[in-house]
Amino acid sequence: MNIFDILKDSDYKSEQFSSEAINWLNGRIEEKTDKNGKKYAAVECLVRKKEIVLKPEEVVRQLFLYKLTQEYGYKLNRLQVEYSVYFGREVKRADIVVMDEDRPTVPYIIVEVKKPKMKDGKEQLKSYCNSTGAPIAVWTNGDQIAFYNRQDPNYFKDIRNIPSATQTLEEIVTETWTIKELRENDRLQKERISLKDVILDLEDEVLANAGVDVFEECFKLIFAKLYDEFLSGQTPERYLEFSNSGRTDFKLKEKIQELFDRANQKWKGVFDENTKIMLSPSHLAICVSSLQSVKLFNSNLDVVDDAFEYLMSKSSKGEKGQFFTPRYVIEMCVRMLNPQNGEKMIDTACGSSGFPVHTIFNVWRKMAKKKGLNISEFFSLDQKPYEFTEYVKDNIFGIDFDEKAVRVARTLNLIAGDGHTNVLHLNTLDYTQWVETAKQEDWQSTYFEGFDRLKKLRRDNKSYRDFNFDLLMANPPFAGDIKESRILSMYELAKNTKGKQQAKVGRDILFIERNLDFLKPGGRMAIVLPQGRFNNSSDKYIRDYIADRCRILAVVGLHGNVFKPHTGTKTSVLFVQKWDELLCPKVDDYNIFFATMQKPSKDNSGDKIYLKETDGNGNLKYKLDSHGHLIVDHDLFNHDGLTQDGIAEAFAEFAKKEGLSFF
Repeated sequence: MNIFDILKDSDYKSEQFSSEAINWLNGRIEEKTDKNGKKYAAVECLVRKKEIVLKPEEVVRQLFLYKLTQEYGYKLNRLQVEYSVYFGREVKRADIVVMDEDRPTVPYIIVEVKKPKMKDGKEQLKSYCNSTGAPIAVWTNGDQIAFYNRQDPNYFKDIRNIPSATQTLEEIVTETWTIKELRENDRLQKERISLKDVILDLEDEVLANAGVDVFEECFKLIFAKLYDEFLSGQTPERYLEFSNSGRTDFKLKEKIQELFDRANQKWKGVFDENTKIMLSPSHLAICVSSLQSVKLFNSNLDVVDDAFEYLMSKSSKGEKGQFFTPRYVIEMCVRMLNPQNGEKMIDTACGSSGFPVHTIFNVWRKMAKKKGLNISEFFSLDQKPYEFTEYVKDNIFGIDFDEKAVRVARTLNLIAGDGHTNVLHLNTLDYTQWVETAKQEDWQSTYFEGFDRLKKLRRDNKSYRDFNFDLLMANPPFAGDIKESRILSMYELAKNTKGKQQAKVGRDILFIERNLDFLKPGGRMAIVLPQGRFNNSSDKYIRDYIADRCRILAVVGLHGNVFKPHTGTKTSVLFVQKWDELLCPKVDDYNIFFATMQKPSKDNSGDKIYLKETDGNGNLKYKLDSHGHLIVDHDLFNHDGLTQDGIAEAFAEFAKKEGLSFF
């Protein structure tokens, strides 16, 4: 019997511990039989020196005791387990306590493992620290870990680690890092949490009661921190400024505001030039402490995506039925449409700019290969070659009607594309109003350059209906009908089978027609649609409309969990190419690629499922890619040779066999 048998199907894991610690504990386990003949695991406690039953919680406690002695250097005589904490007449037991070196009866560090959920563990730790006066607290379930410094009864500051036996708490709290040190100590990887988890924790602690717009204030801080990391990417020896390291709260707010102002000057068109951080100095100090150890620049963008998806879902976007498309679905679509350098691409409901950014990375990868450059990480701090940024400026566009989404998209696009953005705040469906929108002074000052580039791609200089894009990828909003007759009158698909305009039409139906108008002949599209559009007999007229104008290339059914927790709507991705005499000659009979996603990629709660593998010692660990990121367990494509070929690779073979113009 080993620890993996004990931890199986429990809330406790061993991810936070070294293989040495795991092997140490496995080597000490004894298999016993109780009086009823049932087998159980037992071990001698490192501190109590007596035999104990090894249940999941106890596994984590023994491994953490090993960590305290072997990795942090604490002597056994400073450690106590099941330490009595008094609350009036009530007595509770703290799991592990490290006693103060100079005052052996006074708790210095309290470790909580009984509560397997972080929020519960933190509440328990607060009560223990407030009762004992202990300044440092740790919670872990073996999978995630969190470190806190108690500064007053209501304020527990996140810290990067606990001090070793030879360090002081002040050394940990006032430590400043370079970008290299941030990468090595990234809180998200170390604690096995997401940026969304950090923001949820901040909401519980301060943001919900701070009297501010949570989206706006979090966005400002992420924006400032991205800029701080960006600067350090240009000058690696520079110390990061986004840090709560010894300044007073008021001085810290001045520093972070000044950093934000510089970011706003560098990346224009996201915030007004006079925007101020609205958090109070004390609330800001807590937020900076929580975020300072997080590395935002990350090759797969999942770090910022998770946070923005959560923040956006709290505002208007979720109500309109539009949710951020998971990166792995986006990547599959991009690989299947195979964009090339020089091709014009647009997303007409761009959200956080996922499709445009992944198109950029895909083409950059091809450009790098052609030039013999070894570039593996594109959402990074490296300076891009001139032709890379020129490609973005002239070819990649995004539109969204949600102003908050546009600002998020512009931020990611500005950074990924290194300074250029053609992400525009427009209502895609109501294109006759674009001229009026463009006359607004505030709008023009932000979007003029991108709009000017978009205008050059019109097929008719007098209209904004038809464009000459090679590629379009979009996940348009499903929820809600369009009822405005002025808008409905512009669309063929707003008419019934007798040619009469309907009173209301699903928003996604109009997006199908509108998107095809953006494409030039031979242009290709990937669009996420509710499954009913492919099955319902009442939607046959939509399918006929598409087939008349396009060759249907592929239909990929997505798993029902892909868009959870926001919606369980079953969706599919439709891939088409507009008929064209040269690129896609019209034929009556042709083959279509059909595939269905088998792996759910998320559980029923909407949390991503990550790949695991067995290491050399037989321990089950998360599988990481070359950048140290977790890999979502899906079957849509091969992840850098670390997973099996998937739907995208199968389609590429199909496309070559069919002689499709873009493969």
